[in-house]
Amino acid sequence: MGSQGTSGYTRFDRTFNELNYDLMANIDKNLTKDLNFKALLGTNLRRSNSNSSLATTSGGMIVPQLYAISNSKGTVAPVETYSPVAVDGYFGGLTLSYQDYLTLDATFRADRASTLPVSNNDYNYYAVSGSWVFSHHLTTVPWLSSGKLRVNYATVGNNAPFGIVKDVYDQPTPFGSAILFSVTDTKNNLYIKPERTKSREIGLEMAFLKNRLGFDVTYYQTNSVDQIINAEVSAASGYTKKWINAGEVENKGVELSLYGTPVRTKDFSWTINLNWTRNRNKVLSLNGGAQNLQLGSFQSGVSINASVGQAYGTIQGKTYEMLDGKRLINDKGYYVTTTTTTNIFGDVNPDWIGGVYNTFKYKNLSLGFLIDVKQGGSLWSLDQFYAQGTGVYKESAGLNDLGNPVRNSLADGGGVVFQGVTADGKANTKRVVVDANSPQLPQAAYTYDASYVKLREANISYSLPSSIFGKVKAIKGIDVSVFGRNLWIIHKNLPYADPEETVSAGNLIGMQSGAYPTTRSIGMNVRLKF
Repeated sequence: MGSQGTSGYTRFDRTFNELNYDLMANIDKNLTKDLNFKALLGTNLRRSNSNSSLATTSGGMIVPQLYAISNSKGTVAPVETYSPVAVDGYFGGLTLSYQDYLTLDATFRADRASTLPVSNNDYNYYAVSGSWVFSHHLTTVPWLSSGKLRVNYATVGNNAPFGIVKDVYDQPTPFGSAILFSVTDTKNNLYIKPERTKSREIGLEMAFLKNRLGFDVTYYQTNSVDQIINAEVSAASGYTKKWINAGEVENKGVELSLYGTPVRTKDFSWTINLNWTRNRNKVLSLNGGAQNLQLGSFQSGVSINASVGQAYGTIQGKTYEMLDGKRLINDKGYYVTTTTTTNIFGDVNPDWIGGVYNTFKYKNLSLGFLIDVKQGGSLWSLDQFYAQGTGVYKESAGLNDLGNPVRNSLADGGGVVFQGVTADGKANTKRVVVDANSPQLPQAAYTYDASYVKLREANISYSLPSSIFGKVKAIKGIDVSVFGRNLWIIHKNLPYADPEETVSAGNLIGMQSGAYPTTRSIGMNVRLKF
C-alpha cells in the first residue's frame, strides 16, 4: 500500500501568559440604623502576551517517519506571531441598602487599551441597578416565600483584537533566492473605535410554598454600536477583508427560568429546572450609510449578511422564481432560478431555545439529565449542496412517483416531474431526467430547519456513607459518579449531520461545510470528603 499524497509534518508551539495588578480600597459603613453604604475604588493593570510559531515541511520529508522540521525537502518559512496586549482600567462603585429590601448599585469604569488607535484608545462605561424585595411587606401571606423586582441599565465597552490598526507586510515563500514581502489580504483600520453596548433590563423573581416552586423572568433590550467585524470586501480593492465598525444592532427578548420539586419525601425527591429564551434582533444601521454587510460567503454564491431592517444573520443566494406564489418551471421542465444572489431565504436566529433538567434522588443515589431544545433558525449546508448535486446520497437513487428508479431513462419510466407551474400558470406535467448533467436546484433548496432536541448530558452518582469507613475518621464520605455529554440527538431535521456542527460559532453560524460527527464524552469522577 502507498499514498499519492505528499508526506508532511507540522509543528505548532504557542505560549500565553497574563499578569494582573490590582489595587482596591473598600468602605462599608452604616449611615443610620436602617441605611448601609458600601463603596469601592480601584485600578487594574492587565498585561497579556501570546507567542506562537507554526512550521510545516515543504515538498515532503527526506527520511520517512522522521518527524522533524529539519527533515523537510524544501525550504521552510515558519509563521511566527507576537501579540502583546495592555489594558489599564480604573473603576469605582457604590451600594446603598435600606433594611435589606431596597438596594441601589452604581458602578463606573474607564479603560485604555493598546489595541486601539492612540487617538481613540480610551472608553468609559457604567451601570445603575436597583432592587426591591417586596415580599418583605407580605410576611402574612403564607404561600409566598420570596419576591423581588429588579431593574438595571448598563453600558459596556470592549476593545479591539490585536494587530488590526496599522497595515503591515507579510513574507511569503521566497521565489528562488529572492526574498519577497507582500501586503496582507486584510485591510486594517487606523480609525477603528471601541465597541459599545447599552442594555436595559427588568426582572421579577418569586418563590412559593417554602421554596418548592419558583420562577425568574427577565425582559431585556440591548443595543450594540460600532461592533468590530472582519468584513468581506471586493477583491478589486486589493483586499478580501477589512476591519470595520459595523453599525448598530438591537437585541430584545425574554428569559424565563422555572424550578419546582413536585415530589419530596423522606427518602425520595424529584426536582425540575426549566429555562426558556426568546430573542429577536434587528440591524438598525450600518456605518457609511450602507444597506448590507456581508459577514461571510461560500464560492457557491451563498452568504451570511447583516442587512438594515433585517435580522443579523440572514442567508442570501439564488432561490426559486415564483409565479402567483408557486415555483416557476421552464419549457424544459426544470425550475427557473433567480439570477441575483441577494435573495433572503433563511435566518440563522432560532425562534427560541430552552432546556429541562430533571434530578431524581433516592437516599444516597442521584440521577440527573438535561434535555436541550432549539426551535427554528435556518442552516445552509454545503455538504448537501455537493452530495445531492453529484448523486452521492441515497435520496438521488430512490423511486419516483411511478414506482420506478428515478435514475432510469425516460423510456424506462425514470425521471421526475417537478412541482410547480409553467409560464402560462398551468401545473407542470413534463417529466425530466435528474443527474449530474441536469440543471442544478437553486442554493435555497439546501437550506434546512436547524431545530433539534438533544439529551445534552446525564449523570448518576452515589454517595458512600461515612459509617462504612469505621475508625477511619479522616474520611467523611466518598461520592462516585458517572457522567456523559452529547449522548443522543433525539430529533433533528438536517440529514446526515449534527445541526450544531457549523463552520464557526461566530458570524458563519448558519453555514455548514465538511461537518464531522460530533463528539460524545463519557467519564467517571470520584470525590473524597475529609
